[in-house]
Amino acid sequence: MPKHGKKYLTALKQIEKRPYALPEAIELLKKIRFERFDATFEMAVDLNIDPRQANQQVRGTVTLPHGTGKAVRVLALVPPDKEKEAQAAGADYVGLDEYLSKIEQGWLDVDVVVCTPDVMPKVARLGKILGPRGLMPNPKSGTVSPDISRAVRELKAGKIEIRNDKTGVVHVPFGKASFDTQQLRENAQEVLRAIEGLRPSGVKGTYVLSVYLATTMSPSILIDRNRL
Repeated sequence: MPKHGKKYLTALKQIEKRPYALPEAIELLKKIRFERFDATFEMAVDLNIDPRQANQQVRGTVTLPHGTGKAVRVLALVPPDKEKEAQAAGADYVGLDEYLSKIEQGWLDVDVVVCTPDVMPKVARLGKILGPRGLMPNPKSGTVSPDISRAVRELKAGKIEIRNDKTGVVHVPFGKASFDTQQLRENAQEVLRAIEGLRPSGVKGTYVLSVYLATTMSPSILIDRNRL
């Protein structure tokens, strides 16, 4: 069992063993956080799904009303005739063959990779490199699109992917500690609405089992689902 430091244990003592309303939890996390940097607020949603079943996968996207608070580095893999469009939309790196070669040689200084459908056959060869890092372009996450300008703008504005892990939990960052409570609340509510909208057809009964909030290094707080 991992040992926690004194600051963590001090913060933990201030959390009551009960479900909290969403804004109440956000306020408490702001109060007890001890990181010396602009910590990320994170949400963990435990879903009543069987990740082994193809019809119970949860995957989609959500655009946060107030963004993530993080500068997203976007690589746009596009043919020459789309390069100016991607650059104008704000992509940090734009090209194709030269970046495919750089990635094969170990370069991965980006947060998101987007591409147009026509270059996917070339990009596919990088699946073993990009896939394990969550960087492989995919139509379901909006990172394969014929409208490369729109795809880049949305990512820069705070569009993030929602995807369950192998245990059936969805982990989503939804803002920074420097955001005010209302901004964090609205971002969190948008994430929860998106998750509800992605409910798989194969799920029966209760869909969301529990929701927890935490900052980068803080203890987690259980959210009262009846008061969301």
